[in-house]
Amino acid sequence: MSNLPEIPNCPFCAIVDGTAPAQIVRKFAYDLAIIPLAPVVPGHIIVMPHQHIPDAAADPAIAGRTAACAAQLAAAHPSANLVTSIGTAATQTIRHLHWHLVPREHGDGLKLPWSPT
Repeated sequence: MSNLPEIPNCPFCAIVDGTAPAQIVRKFAYDLAIIPLAPVVPGHIIVMPHQHIPDAAADPAIAGRTAACAAQLAAAHPSANLVTSIGTAATQTIRHLHWHLVPREHGDGLKLPWSPT
C-alpha cells in the first residue's frame, strides 16, 4: 500500500466529477485521459480511473484496466514511457491511481527520476 496520507479533496476526483477544469483528451467507460497542468514533453497525458483508488497496489485489476487505456493512447507514439508510482519515495504526488503517458524522442533531454545523468 501507498505511504501517502489521505487527501480530503482529491484533485483528480474533482476533475472526474466535473468540479475542476481539465483538458480532456479522451473519455473511456471507467477512465479519463487528460493533459497535465505541467506536461514534461508535448503529448504528455495522464490516464486515471473514475473511481478513487490510492495507487496501483491498492487495486491491481483497476490498475490493469487503466493501464490498458493508457496503452491504447500510447499506440499513437513510436516511443513512449508508461509510468505509475506507488508512494512518495517513488514520486507519487497525488494519491489517486494514474498513469503517465510520456511520448519520447531521441535527444529529447528528458531524464527519468531514476536516471543518474
